[in-house]
Amino acid sequence: MNALSVFTFIRCWMRNLVPVATTFAFVLVGQLPLPLPLLSNVAPAFALISLYYWVVFRPDLMPYVAVFGLGIVQDAVAGAPLGMYALVYLLVQALVLNQRRFIVGKPFWVFWSAFALVAPIAAFAVWLLASVARGTLLAPGTAFVALIMTIVLFPAIAWLLVRTQRHLIGIAEA
Repeated sequence: MNALSVFTFIRCWMRNLVPVATTFAFVLVGQLPLPLPLLSNVAPAFALISLYYWVVFRPDLMPYVAVFGLGIVQDAVAGAPLGMYALVYLLVQALVLNQRRFIVGKPFWVFWSAFALVAPIAAFAVWLLASVARGTLLAPGTAFVALIMTIVLFPAIAWLLVRTQRHLIGIAEA
């Protein structure tokens, strides 16, 4: 192998890591406290937005193992029971993969509406699993506010991910 082929291999490998890397970054960003007085303990599910986006547009670059690993990292940094987010992220991935043919190639509002259907399922699953882990029903208010913030912020995060995909990866060969 010459230096050019090694460079090409490394470049291709790094491009293929972009979806996992951006979702990982959003896992970390999602743990930062918001500078809002009454909402400092509420964080939008940035990682869920990223996961949804990449599973819709580049499922070939989001394998189940990576999604599981991202969920474990989310559990670790959030202090959640180990496996909770991993299970929810795998559920979301399976759900989105099953329905992506109805989303791809449609207008943005369809893409956003489908996310607005997936996000409550994920939020409910997290709330339910956290309640079971704690042994008591948690107050749903915080989860609801986070869900609304996630759906409202979806277009901005999706715009960033579209730009990232266009500049670093390109479209899927399908």
